[in-house]
Amino acid sequence: MKIVDLFSGAGGLTFGFYYNLINGEFVRNENCEIVFANEFDNAAAEAFRLNFPDVNMIHKNIKEFSEEEVTALIGEDQIDLIIGGPPCQSFSTIGKRKYDDKAKLYNEYYRMLSLVRPRMFLFENVKGMLSMRDENGNLVMDDIASKFRHINDDLGYNIQYSVLNAVHFGVPQYRERVFIIGIRNDLDIAWEFPTFVEGTPTISLQEAIADLPIAQPAEEVGEYTHYDLENDYQRLMRGNNHRLTCHFVPTYGDKIQTIINHVIPGEGKDYINNLVDKGILEEKYRLTSGYSNTYGRLLPNQPCTTITKNLSTPSGLRCIHYNQNRALTPREGARIQSFPDWFQFYGNRFEVKTQIGNAVPPLLAMKLAEQIERLIG
Repeated sequence: MKIVDLFSGAGGLTFGFYYNLINGEFVRNENCEIVFANEFDNAAAEAFRLNFPDVNMIHKNIKEFSEEEVTALIGEDQIDLIIGGPPCQSFSTIGKRKYDDKAKLYNEYYRMLSLVRPRMFLFENVKGMLSMRDENGNLVMDDIASKFRHINDDLGYNIQYSVLNAVHFGVPQYRERVFIIGIRNDLDIAWEFPTFVEGTPTISLQEAIADLPIAQPAEEVGEYTHYDLENDYQRLMRGNNHRLTCHFVPTYGDKIQTIINHVIPGEGKDYINNLVDKGILEEKYRLTSGYSNTYGRLLPNQPCTTITKNLSTPSGLRCIHYNQNRALTPREGARIQSFPDWFQFYGNRFEVKTQIGNAVPPLLAMKLAEQIERLIG
């Protein structure tokens, strides 16, 4: 199966096609060839190269691809699949939603479909895309579906989309994303999204990360301290890895550290302000900004809340470790996303967290890849 990978980031979606899960290990899927990948962000492109060194990563603005360049990259072979999801920040229901240039990048995905003419495509984005409207008040999803169904007189795609929650597919995280599948309209292929089987157990946050070493504020830990792994998920994530990376904690000021020290699992901003009201904490610790779930401590016995690029920022969302007085480390965030510990990220601390928070969880990507490979592999 020949694949073109757009808006690849560090490679979460890529991972699902690059590997199979066999007997509790990630094994290279020799049936999938990623012909080329594209990413605009330099740090994410470098991370991709580190993890998929045999893939031709083109680091450039997707708008700069000419028809001649695309033709040269794909050669004479039929491309079976385009995968990828344009930047999602503009569609997110958290923060300011705006129909800006990033929101319009699905038009570049459309342009690449017209040039590559794959048999299928897989498009991913945040759930908020379904309710986003353009400058004329029209639903963006309607525009996407219309354009992708009728690319030109002889090319179009039959469209199906669904919201999938990563927690239903082996990922220890509640994370809803919309996936659009397009099947070229000259093909007689029936698609069904992978489904959640009621009663299937989920993986809790504690089950996912409890084996990772204790880390203190202002500390980076590079060695494992626990070698008696407790479950299959920990064994899968650890693999044969021996050197721990990205397991670091920032330095906190007095106010943030005091809040972290006092908040209990399942509580957040409102709990802290209640402590101030009762005189348990001084007035200077009152929180006047943020959402009700900010400065929140996670629950150990449930899957994690959605990981974002703010995964280590207590003022940004619920991300305080369930029993250590600190926020999650990037490596813990990667674990929660289902990246194995040997997966490498690149750049400064903000860039690393962005690569993790923006990614499609590899285990969810793997479920979609299995479905697609059964149809056209």
